[in-house]
Amino acid sequence: MNYNIRGENIEVTPALRDYAEKKISKLERYFTEVPDTNVYVNLKVYNDKSTKVEVTIPLPNLVLRAEEVNEDMYAGIDLIADKLERQIRKHKTKVNRKLREKGSAKEMFVNVSSGPKEEESEIEIVRTKRFDLKPMDSEEAILQMNLLGHNFFVFTDVETNKPAVVYRRKDGKYGLIETN
Repeated sequence: MNYNIRGENIEVTPALRDYAEKKISKLERYFTEVPDTNVYVNLKVYNDKSTKVEVTIPLPNLVLRAEEVNEDMYAGIDLIADKLERQIRKHKTKVNRKLREKGSAKEMFVNVSSGPKEEESEIEIVRTKRFDLKPMDSEEAILQMNLLGHNFFVFTDVETNKPAVVYRRKDGKYGLIETN
């Protein structure tokens, strides 16, 4: 894996770089062969002295991504490594379940299970809503989303006449997802 470690409002010291690479490289034990992929690590420091660690690992069948806000950068890196490990184990459980159902022997990950077995959580849809997408601009969609008290709102963009989604970000600002 190739590491691309970047700092915002912080200089990435060799010690910090080595620590991040060492922690994230422990995930390689879950792969039968180490993928030739880039690992994007973004380290940020905010004015209130809190830090944010973001890691993205694009793989052929999935994208591993996690972010963690913490006062200590090293603790944030530890927590990110744990989050990514849980994501890999969860994905491995899904893949192995599907392979058992199909009867295929092909394995995507090395079977390293030294800890307690994780509970499989089934995805269950408990409610379905149907509605017409109203043509509107993004500002009106944000107002509708806030009126409903939701974190996202699906609408038809009046300019492109295509479906779009507005959503509330963790930082309190808004995002827009447009379709092609």
